[in-house]
Amino acid sequence: MMWYRMTSRISRFWLSNPDESGFVRHSTLLLVAWFIVSLMVLATGWATLEKSLRSQKQAAETTALRHAELLADAYAERLHRSLQAIDQITLYVKHGWEKAGTSFHLESIAESGNIAASAGFYVSIVDRYGFLLSSTILNPLPANARNRAYFSQQERSGTDFLYIGYPVQGIFTNQTVVHFSRKLMTEDGSFNGVVIVAVEPSFFITQFDEGVINNNRLLTILDTDRTVHIARVGERIFDATHQPVSNLLPISGTKGQKILPGEPWFSDKRSRYVAWHTTEGYGMIALAGIDQQEVLAPYEGQRHRSYLYAGIASALLIAFSLFGTLAFARLRWRKHQLDAMRETYRAATEGGQEGFYIARPVENSDGHIADFKFVDCNERGATILRHRRNELIGKTIRTVYHGDAGKGTMQLLRHAMTTGHFAGEIEARIGDPSGLSWLYVTVSKPDGDLAVTLRDISDIKKHVSELERRSNEDTLTGLPNRLWINNYLPGALESARHSGKMLALLFIDLDGFKSINDTMGHEAGDELLRNAGHRLKDAIRPHDYVVRIGGDEFVVIVENMAHKIDAAHVAERILKSFQESFRLSKGMHSVGTSIGISVFPEDGQDADSLLKNADMAMYAVKTSGKRNYQFFDVHFAEAVQSKHQCEMELQYALEHDQFVMHYQPRVDMTSGEISSMEALVRWAHPTRGLVDPSAFIPVAEETGLIIQLGEQVIDKVCAQLAFWARTGQKLVPISINVSPKQFQEIDVADTLALALSRYHVPASLIELELTESTMMENRPAMADALHKLQAMGVTLLVDDFGTGYSSLSQLQELDFDVLKVDKAFTARLEKHPEGKIFFTAIITMAHSLGMRVVAEGVETLEQLKSLKELHCDEVQGYFISRPLAPSERQPGTYDTAAGFGVW
Repeated sequence: MMWYRMTSRISRFWLSNPDESGFVRHSTLLLVAWFIVSLMVLATGWATLEKSLRSQKQAAETTALRHAELLADAYAERLHRSLQAIDQITLYVKHGWEKAGTSFHLESIAESGNIAASAGFYVSIVDRYGFLLSSTILNPLPANARNRAYFSQQERSGTDFLYIGYPVQGIFTNQTVVHFSRKLMTEDGSFNGVVIVAVEPSFFITQFDEGVINNNRLLTILDTDRTVHIARVGERIFDATHQPVSNLLPISGTKGQKILPGEPWFSDKRSRYVAWHTTEGYGMIALAGIDQQEVLAPYEGQRHRSYLYAGIASALLIAFSLFGTLAFARLRWRKHQLDAMRETYRAATEGGQEGFYIARPVENSDGHIADFKFVDCNERGATILRHRRNELIGKTIRTVYHGDAGKGTMQLLRHAMTTGHFAGEIEARIGDPSGLSWLYVTVSKPDGDLAVTLRDISDIKKHVSELERRSNEDTLTGLPNRLWINNYLPGALESARHSGKMLALLFIDLDGFKSINDTMGHEAGDELLRNAGHRLKDAIRPHDYVVRIGGDEFVVIVENMAHKIDAAHVAERILKSFQESFRLSKGMHSVGTSIGISVFPEDGQDADSLLKNADMAMYAVKTSGKRNYQFFDVHFAEAVQSKHQCEMELQYALEHDQFVMHYQPRVDMTSGEISSMEALVRWAHPTRGLVDPSAFIPVAEETGLIIQLGEQVIDKVCAQLAFWARTGQKLVPISINVSPKQFQEIDVADTLALALSRYHVPASLIELELTESTMMENRPAMADALHKLQAMGVTLLVDDFGTGYSSLSQLQELDFDVLKVDKAFTARLEKHPEGKIFFTAIITMAHSLGMRVVAEGVETLEQLKSLKELHCDEVQGYFISRPLAPSERQPGTYDTAAGFGVW
C-alpha cells in the first residue's frame, strides 16, 4: 500500500512536468532500481551514497568554477570597456592638445560634456617639466609630477603607449587614485608632456551589487606579472598596503579557472574557486573568486542529512528509501530549473549588461512565428526602448519597433531562432517615429526564448562619424584631403563607367609658392594656400570638387563630362582666376598655376593611374614654361619613364662597376708624338653593349649621379696610370673631363688627391678639362678650387672653347694651361674663309696668354695641314685616332699622319 501511494505521488510529480520527460525517465529508473535492491545490498547503498555525495560536491564545485568564470568574463568585459574608454579619453586629449596647443582647455571641454567631470574621475595635462597646465580637477593641489612613474616612463619611452599604474595618493587631489597616462609630442616627435587620467579604484570594482559580490567573494585586477592593482572582498575595497592576496597567484594563460587553497594564497586563509580573464589589448587580468565554504555549505548540509537518512534507511529501508529518493528527485529537479534560469540570465548579461530583455515567440494559427513578446527585461533595457519596465513587459516587438526597423528586428530575431545566435548593429526607430537610435544587439537562444542584450551606441556612431569627417578634411584649407580622394575616386569612376560619361582630374601645382613660403615664412605660405583653395572653389563648377593632396598641390575632380573640352574650360577658368595677385597680410604676391589633366577612360581606368598621369601632365607644363595647362601625353610620359629607367640603370651600373675607360690621343704638331690622352667613359651595358656618353651623361648631370660617376672616372684613370707605370715605360698625362656639378657639390682637389695617393700617381700625369660654363659658376669659389689644383701640379684645360661665354679676362684670371677649340670651328676651316681667321685669332690670343692650343675633331688631312700652317700646337680627332681601349702599354709615337708629310 505504501509503495502504491509513493509511486502515485512520484508519477503525479512527473506528469505535472511533461516538458522534462527525459529528466523524469532517468529519475524513474534510478528510483525503481534503488527500491528493489536496497534491502539486499545495504553496503552497496552506502557506497552509492558516498558516490552521490562526491558527485554533488563535484557538481557544486563545477558550478562554482563556472560561476566564477562567468563573473570573471563579465568583469573583464567591463574592465576592458573602462580601459578602452579611458584610452579613448587620453587619445582625444592628446590629439586635441597636439593640434590646438595651449588653446586646448580641459576645463571648458569638461563643461561641454565631451570629457567626464564626475567625482573620482579626473583628467589633467602636465608639460614636459611636470607642471600642471590644464585639468578637470576643481581645485588641484600645487605639485610637480616629474618624479611620478606615469610621467617618467612616458618621458623615457620612445613609443606611444597607455601607462596603467597602481593605486597611489594623487599629488593634485590627495585622493587614492589609479593613474593612466599617454605622452604628448611636438611636431618633430619630441616629448612635450603627459596627459593623465586619474580614477579612484572604486570606479573599477564597485560595479557589481551585493547579490553578486557578497560575504567573502573576491574581485581583483592584476598585471600580467600577477601583481595586484585593485582588490575587493565582499563590500571591502583594499588599498595598496593591505591586500587579500598573500603571494603571486599560480595562474597562466589569457583565461582559466582553478581551486586555490587559502594557505598560502589568501590572507584570510579561505579557499576559493577562482577564474581569470585577460583583457584584450591592455594586458590586465580580471580575477574573480568564490568562497569555498559558501559554495559547499549547502552540500555539507545535504551530506549530513544524507547520512541521517541512510542510517534510518538501514533500519527502515523500504519505508524511508522512497522518501529519500523522492527528496533527491525533487532536489535534482530544482537544480535543473536553477541551471536553466542561470543559463538564460548568463546569455542575457554576457554582452555587457547595458540592457536586456527576454523575447518569447508568438505563433499564428499556422504554427509560424508572427511576433515576439517581451516576457522580462531590466530597467536599462526598458529605458533604451523608451518604456518603463512594467509597461514593456507583455508588449510585442511590432508595437515597440516601427516601420523598416520593426521588419529588420523581426528578421534578425527569426534568424536567431533558427541559428541560435545573432550579434550586430541595427539602426532602429524606437518609441516614436523620430526616435532614431543605433543599437548593438546580441541575441542567443538558451531555451525556447531569446535572450537579447542591447547597447545604445548612438553617441559612439556620432563620434566615429565626426572622426571620419576630420580624417577626410585638410585642416589648413578645409578642403577634402588625400584620404578623401582615395576613398571617393573608385566610386566616382564606377559611376562614370556605368553612365558612359567622362571624368577628368586636374592636377594643380602653384607656381611661385615655394619662393613666398621660403622668403615670407610659413604663416604667409599657409595664408596663400587658404586663399588659393577659395579661388579654386570659385573657379570650378558647382558640382565639382577641389582636393588638397599636400604641400602646394591640389586636384580638381570634374565629373559628368561629355567632351574633353569641358575639362579645358575649367582649367582656363582656374588660370584666369590666378592672374590677379593675392592680397596677403605681408603684401601683394603673384602666384600662377601649372595644370595637368588626365581623362577617364582615355588616360587610365583606375584612380592611381589617373592621378599619376595628371601629375605627369602637370610636370610637362612645369618643364615647358609653367602657368598653363596640358592634357596627358603618352609620348611625354614614355620619355619621362625612359629617363627614369635610364637613371635606375645608371645607379645599378655605378654600383656594379659597369663603366670602362677609353683613351683618345692628343698629338704634338711638331714632333708627331702623343703629348696626352683624353679619358672618355663608356658604359658597358649588359644588353645594349658599349653605350656612348651622349646617351647617359645628360641624365647623370640632371640626377646628380655625375658626382659618383666622376669619382669613379678619377679612380679608374689613376688605377690605369699606376698599371702602366709598373711596366717602366715613359708616360704621358691623361686628361679628365670634370662637370660643373662636381665643383658645386664636392671638393674636386681633395677627391683627386685621395686617388693619386691611393695609387701613388704623380699629379703631373693628370690634366682636368673644364667647359666654359663651368668657369661661369661661382667665380670666386671656382678660382680658389682651380688654384688649389694648380698648386698640386695638375694641368688645367678649357674644353670646347668657343661654345660658351668666357672672356679674355676670365682666361687670364683663372690661368689655364691649355685651350681646346671646339670641333665645330675645326670643321669650318675647309668650308669658310673666316674659319681660318677665327682660328688664327684664338691661337694668337692663347699664345699671348702662355696657353697651348688643341684643335678638337680633326677628321681630314686638309684640316691637319691647315692647322699646321696656323701654328696650332696639338690636334685630336678621328683622323688622328679613335678612342682606344686600354692595353698593357700606353701608346707612344703616333705615325698615322707621317706618311702625308705633316710632321
